[in-house]
Amino acid sequence: MNSIERDVVIVGAGASGLTAATELTKAGLSVAVLEARDRVGGRLWTDDIDGATLEIGGQWVSPDQDALIGTLEELGLETYSRYREGINIYLGENGARRTFEGEIFPVAPATEQEIVGLIERLDALVAEIDPDRPWEHPQAKELDEISFRRWLETQTDDEEARLNIGMFIAGAMLTKPAHAFSALQALLMAASAGSFSNLVDADFILDKRVKGGLQQVPLLLAERLGDDVHLNSPVRTLRWDAEGTGSGVTAITDDLQVHARFAILAVPPVLISRISYEPPLPRRQQQLHQHLSMGFVIKVHAVYETPFWRDHGYSGTAFSPYELVHEAYDNSYHGDPRGTLVGFVSDESADDVFRLSPEERKARILESLSHYYGVQALSPVVYYESDWGSEEWTRGAYAASFDMGGLARYGADLRTPVGPIHFSCSDMAGKGYQHVDGAIRVGRETAAAIVAALQPAGR
Repeated sequence: MNSIERDVVIVGAGASGLTAATELTKAGLSVAVLEARDRVGGRLWTDDIDGATLEIGGQWVSPDQDALIGTLEELGLETYSRYREGINIYLGENGARRTFEGEIFPVAPATEQEIVGLIERLDALVAEIDPDRPWEHPQAKELDEISFRRWLETQTDDEEARLNIGMFIAGAMLTKPAHAFSALQALLMAASAGSFSNLVDADFILDKRVKGGLQQVPLLLAERLGDDVHLNSPVRTLRWDAEGTGSGVTAITDDLQVHARFAILAVPPVLISRISYEPPLPRRQQQLHQHLSMGFVIKVHAVYETPFWRDHGYSGTAFSPYELVHEAYDNSYHGDPRGTLVGFVSDESADDVFRLSPEERKARILESLSHYYGVQALSPVVYYESDWGSEEWTRGAYAASFDMGGLARYGADLRTPVGPIHFSCSDMAGKGYQHVDGAIRVGRETAAAIVAALQPAGR
């Protein structure tokens, strides 16, 4: 087995790990990045599927994501706006199909009033939340002990209003049923984007895409790091100095040992326990990791010979809390004359369709798309399902969130270093939580903490 020495070993070559590695090398430190997969990028993955370029993982850039936008500029990457011209589609209960413009769905006036009122109340609460420290809110414990669904029930009796508001957090973001996470977790999700209003504004949260794909960010960062990035290198064991003797860490893969002063675990929290630790991590860390779990969502890509919906004056944006595909968008690739729709099937609905055969699942999903766009949606020339739940080195999407009561109980310790071991990923971000922007922010902060720890006293 080969053995090398570095100042810092980083486990995971996603956006956060590679950002941390880049910042550390800028500070003159040596690094080794160990990646279990045969590619860099983590939950960013741009690939060619049957001749169509698809964003299998994350893809959108919002105007408030200044860390990501700055990185794109530094790497010389260009963006383009998501297609959004025309009218949007909403399917009500019993399949009633209505079109609309703007952010508020075409529902009954009383329901619209309830939706607007809920958004205003949520925005007011979110304004009180520090996304980096939501557990410090005076009502944090109380808000963390009530499910988001139950909280909505305390606010309105209008079921359609509750379903629509819940859809933006449960289905579109945390990808868990609204009864499975707390009101505090929901508020953190909204606070990480600046407001709840931002989450319900598709033109804001899904603003732009990157020409050539968002995976170019980690690809270009890894290219700069060169041979310091090691693929196909899952870390099996991490030996670390629990006594503070200064012996640092040793990361052990099947073929390589890296001795370093510090380690950064830049992987989803659910994978941290996949590594064996000598000695074991402290009880607190063992506990909190057991109270985090990934969501579950299928990202569906359907490519057609032409973007036929545009001919009918539709933007491609569609929503319904009653449909299998609860949201869908025009996701046509820059420069491709064909049209692509992207749709999402989340949490319990995703559970249900994965009990079917692949052929039955495809038929059910395309049928749901046809309810929005008509029979032409039944016949794509390329069809692909992004299923991150089956990815060995991710285990779900889009990010990990705490179970009921976990955020107030354990949140403050989520990123607390353990001796020479630091933690860095989008799942641990405040601003930019579960987005690439958050991954970059946390990567920079983690690198800065290590650089500061290495500074001589008094400097």
